[in-house]
Amino acid sequence: MAETRTVAERLTAALAPILGVDRLPVRLRAWDGSVAGPSEAPLVVLRSPQALRRLVWARDELGLARAYVAGEIDVECDLYAPFAALTARGRLAPGESPAPSLGDRLQLVRTGLELGVLGREPPPPPEEIRVRRYGRRHSRGRDAAAVSAHYDVGNDFYRLVLGPSLVYSCAVWDDPAVGLEAAQEAKLDLVCRKLALRPGSRLLDVGCGWGSLALHAAREYGATVVGITVSQEQAALARKRVAEEGLPDAVEIRVQDYRAVDDGPFDAISSIGMAEHVGRAQLPAYAATLGSLLRPGGRLLNHAISWVGESTGPNDRTFIARYVFPDGELVDLADMIGALTSGGLEVIDVEPLRQHYALTLRAWVRNLEEHWDDAVAAAGAGRARVWRLYMVASALAFEVGKLGVNQVLLHRPGGAPPPLRPDWLRAGK
Repeated sequence: MAETRTVAERLTAALAPILGVDRLPVRLRAWDGSVAGPSEAPLVVLRSPQALRRLVWARDELGLARAYVAGEIDVECDLYAPFAALTARGRLAPGESPAPSLGDRLQLVRTGLELGVLGREPPPPPEEIRVRRYGRRHSRGRDAAAVSAHYDVGNDFYRLVLGPSLVYSCAVWDDPAVGLEAAQEAKLDLVCRKLALRPGSRLLDVGCGWGSLALHAAREYGATVVGITVSQEQAALARKRVAEEGLPDAVEIRVQDYRAVDDGPFDAISSIGMAEHVGRAQLPAYAATLGSLLRPGGRLLNHAISWVGESTGPNDRTFIARYVFPDGELVDLADMIGALTSGGLEVIDVEPLRQHYALTLRAWVRNLEEHWDDAVAAAGAGRARVWRLYMVASALAFEVGKLGVNQVLLHRPGGAPPPLRPDWLRAGK
């Protein structure tokens, strides 16, 4: 008599080709309790047939993400483990990977039919972002809506994830043992030194977040700072922090698009983790706008994530676009430098920080997991799962070199020539 395969065994056979592997590098437990796969492998749990329905209707990363965000797929191990296994072998791996064949997709449908679990396409989890439907891409209104979708999920939630520094960009680690707060302090100080801030310097901080760089520049370097963001929640907390530190005369926080700033010139401009929201086609205009706000000899520091080896265009079918950064576009370093210099700015220095971001993301994941119950209370279980998934996946992408992050320092020609690199490497202020 033919051997009857369990639900888990059928799922394992059907999912392997969809994920681009000969055999699943994870151990799978199905909703009926059956288990299949290597005993030593990371354990992935399909808690509901709904997870399979999502994969039938969305046979790419979006189906997996929807099932995870909804709690229909879970892991009973370190989330890095199954991701690392699939990143090493399958369609989650960096680089080009062919889509599942028609035969592979039909096999997944047949498996669902055999198990009697197919049905209508499930609605996406409520955390899925639909900003793409509103207005022209990268118009001021749509950009504000896209930023709000990511950043206005609750300041209490971000405090738990980011820690007391409230810095939402790559830290600079002298050593992994220094800890996140010290590493973020080092990054803020590095930015200020690269921008050659001095008492009385006028700084424009584009995408100022919760005001951490603005506060550091005013407190430690005596700069006068204008910080701009289009997030209402960020601005509210940033203003509160400015007042608490007694710096209202030195730091102004505005809810303002960078395209609306008209009170230059500034001695320096920082743009930390903001250019990813601009859009590749708009980058030359972005650089020209910021360059026009600099005095001759003034400096711009652009700190941005890159998709290594290529630039990404708009793609609304990805997990990141639907759940994390709607309308975000990552630009390869060469394309970014080309755009930044197209309006006459000159490059002074380029510094890659890829490995530093991997350490930063792992620290944020630890914060989230250590405060999981509070994070769920602050933003909901689905939103907490979104952040955990995207930060784990991003950490691995930085570690294997698919994602990079770079600080490009430029100046507007005129005035004295820029000094050599030691002016921001030396200790002291």
